[in-house]
Amino acid sequence: MTGVLRIHSIPGRATAWILSWALFAAGISAYLMASRARHIENPDDRVTPTLIQMGQAFADAALKPPSEAEASDAPQSFAARFASSMLWLDTKATGRRFLIAVALLFPAVIIGLHMAMFPYIGSFLLRFVQFFDKIVALSLLPILFIAFGIDELAKIMLIVIGVTPTILLDTFNLSKGVPREQIVKGFTLGAGDFRIAYGIVLKQIWPRVFNSIRLNLKAVMLFLFAGEMIASTDGLAYRIALMRRHMGMDTIIPYVLWVALLLFLVDVGMSRINRWLHPWFEPEGAR
Repeated sequence: MTGVLRIHSIPGRATAWILSWALFAAGISAYLMASRARHIENPDDRVTPTLIQMGQAFADAALKPPSEAEASDAPQSFAARFASSMLWLDTKATGRRFLIAVALLFPAVIIGLHMAMFPYIGSFLLRFVQFFDKIVALSLLPILFIAFGIDELAKIMLIVIGVTPTILLDTFNLSKGVPREQIVKGFTLGAGDFRIAYGIVLKQIWPRVFNSIRLNLKAVMLFLFAGEMIASTDGLAYRIALMRRHMGMDTIIPYVLWVALLLFLVDVGMSRINRWLHPWFEPEGAR
């Protein structure tokens, strides 16, 4: 036991693998025991569906169209059935909004860089961004729906408003953290203002800013889900909210796990892209 609580103790590969899956196994086991106990007491229990019930519901979601769509009587291939399925249509709708919102976050990096490097721009924007960052984005949801309607724009704007100030301030602080000596050295070697901003500062902070965007993916999805649950006719959050009305836990739980899996894959993908683009970058602490 004393070896476990030592700073320099490093578990072996097999031990690390077992430890990394221990909480997953414990959580699944606890759920299965709770589900079994509730179904013994009430065979029609819908709060804790069995694995078979969730598997069947997920298969139906992945191979059948949503209930509001017209089903085709003609035989279809597996790919065609999946392409018209409820799961794929909801994933495609949410994914489109998610990708657009994330793409709109990258211009915030340039703005934050300019705020840090050019004092006039910083004086003009910094205090406003700091104040705007303290506004709870969800409180703006009624205003966004009134101003932009309940279509796609309002949901995307909610994400941008909710996450952009964080990216702006993070970029600003990282840019200010670049040693002043490097900037002076750049001027000494004949570099201009924009050359220093983009060639010295941005290149150094970009891996950390990319990491910051990656770590804010959950916040992006949070605001997207809020918009979809309140006003939408498709999307993963819309489906979860719809199933909640009918106590459809056999569909809700697989949908929640599906969202978690997609976010995990995006997170891993962005982390690997960051390492591929910047092999010299060593993040501070393992995330």
